[in-house]
Amino acid sequence: MKKILLGIVVGALALSAWQRVNRPEPVAESDQFEQPASPRVETSTPTPSFHCDGRTRCTEMTSCEEATFFLQNCPGVKMDGEGDGVPCEGQWCGHH
Repeated sequence: MKKILLGIVVGALALSAWQRVNRPEPVAESDQFEQPASPRVETSTPTPSFHCDGRTRCTEMTSCEEATFFLQNCPGVKMDGEGDGVPCEGQWCGHH
């Protein structure tokens, strides 16, 4: 009786191991259809890494790009006196 029970346990373990090894890999939805690779567009100018650091005025900026970043991303800035979305028109982003 012990041999039969041992045979059943060993057989069950072997079957379980075989199923784990031979189980098909799940296919993610995104892998079902091959998407053509989109071409990468490389820019020649690196993106500056600005970050909100407490500066709020045009006199503390060094470029129009920096002032625009601060206006769009940082709280409490005082760089758009006209309220038109263009910062530092007198110093950096003036339209001549």
